[in-house]
Amino acid sequence: MIKVGVVGGTGYTGVELLRLLALHPQVQLVAITSRGEAGRRVEDLFPNLRGHVDLAFSEPDLDRLGDCELVFFATPNGIAMGMAGDLLARGVKIIDLAADFRLKDPQQWQQWYGMAHACPDLLAEAVYGLPEVNRKAISAARLVANPGCYPTAVQLGLLPLLEAGCIESDGLVADCKSGVSGAGRGASIGTLLAEASESFKAYAVPGHRHLPEIRQGLAQGAGSEVGLTFVPHLTPMIRGIHATLYARLKDTAVDLQEVFAARYRAEPFVDVLPAGSHPETRTVKGANHCRIAVHRAPDTGTVVVLSVIDNLVKGAAGQAVQNMNIMSGFDEAEGLHGIGLVP
Repeated sequence: MIKVGVVGGTGYTGVELLRLLALHPQVQLVAITSRGEAGRRVEDLFPNLRGHVDLAFSEPDLDRLGDCELVFFATPNGIAMGMAGDLLARGVKIIDLAADFRLKDPQQWQQWYGMAHACPDLLAEAVYGLPEVNRKAISAARLVANPGCYPTAVQLGLLPLLEAGCIESDGLVADCKSGVSGAGRGASIGTLLAEASESFKAYAVPGHRHLPEIRQGLAQGAGSEVGLTFVPHLTPMIRGIHATLYARLKDTAVDLQEVFAARYRAEPFVDVLPAGSHPETRTVKGANHCRIAVHRAPDTGTVVVLSVIDNLVKGAAGQAVQNMNIMSGFDEAEGLHGIGLVP
């Protein structure tokens, strides 16, 4: 049993994290912070947690958080890096669900996030929390950067091919669709029901903040820089990401199904579907799974990978709990046995 705190428990990622932690047999929630909701009971803001979380929101006090063994940051970008040093000095482990520690280059961080990094000295230590790649490093980490939702779906879909050296590392295309919860819980005209429903659009085509994160992870798998076009889209559903990924094959005789089956055979949260399958986002709704299918486009030498996740679970809170389990020596699947919700 470990004592856990959550900084920023009022957004969609925060409430999803609280839902998972409340049912985790090895977790004692001792602090849930929110400056705007301090003093208000968690169940009053999120009635679904009534009977499961018996706490009120509190100010993000370092002394109180310092009594935790592990603290999650489910906050906007730029918050965790301002508190990480003090908490680490008190012996507290950290999992940041925002982007503060995902990029290794502080200049690149400033370019994409519009602010100087508050603790660039910690970037080298921070472990990128994609368990299927960095499990050993995560197990020994004090500070874990939880991956973004799009980067999780894209990397899990392309890494087996890059690691096996069977695709060209330039000309990669990630055509991705996300539900509106990926935009967060804050009020925004673009995610109002009357704006997003019955419509479909691309956004951030000139450059999305997740692009350097995806490139960084794919380059690690490829052993060199990659060329990637990443185009995100907003689709009128609440949860889910569908990534359709394209690459040019070096060897058209390669057994693509076996490449994926071998890479993920021992992975508890990656499900490689039978040949010819088309995964649906609803099959992973509420679950910490990535479902993948691989296809060969006829007569083109192009491989098409379909990768689906729940952006709030495997793309955020569920993966964070998975990382906590690894860091704490628990069974990696502890508290993450939920099955996707259908319909």
